[in-house]
Amino acid sequence: MRTLVALLLCLVLCWDQLNAQCPDPASLKDSNGARLCARMFKDSHHIFAQSCGGDSLDVYPATDEPTMPFVWNNRISSLVVGRGCSLTVWSRPKKEGKRHRFSAGIQYRLKDVMQGLFGNWDNSISAYYCVC
Repeated sequence: MRTLVALLLCLVLCWDQLNAQCPDPASLKDSNGARLCARMFKDSHHIFAQSCGGDSLDVYPATDEPTMPFVWNNRISSLVVGRGCSLTVWSRPKKEGKRHRFSAGIQYRLKDVMQGLFGNWDNSISAYYCVC
């Protein structure tokens, strides 16, 4: 019985970490309340309610990043694009390679977005442009 109580207590205390949720695209803002074009996350999960975890990169309107910073290059696994915005990404630096455009909404797993016949966009973003 003690084990069950301890397990339930741990589950309650850890629930926020286990249930990371993607932000609402309609109200996507940074910590200061400024509007964001998109937010990209390092983690995703096959259970959508647990996607959008790990470190995140805030993207402001009209951001043009032809070469992603080293710590983010090819490390994006899920993303949210704000309402009225679009995020164009490239698979190689300097806006070369494959290209894909994400419109407003949540992409829980970039593994589900095909890149050509055999690839996907998970950990494949090396450049981006975001506009609202």
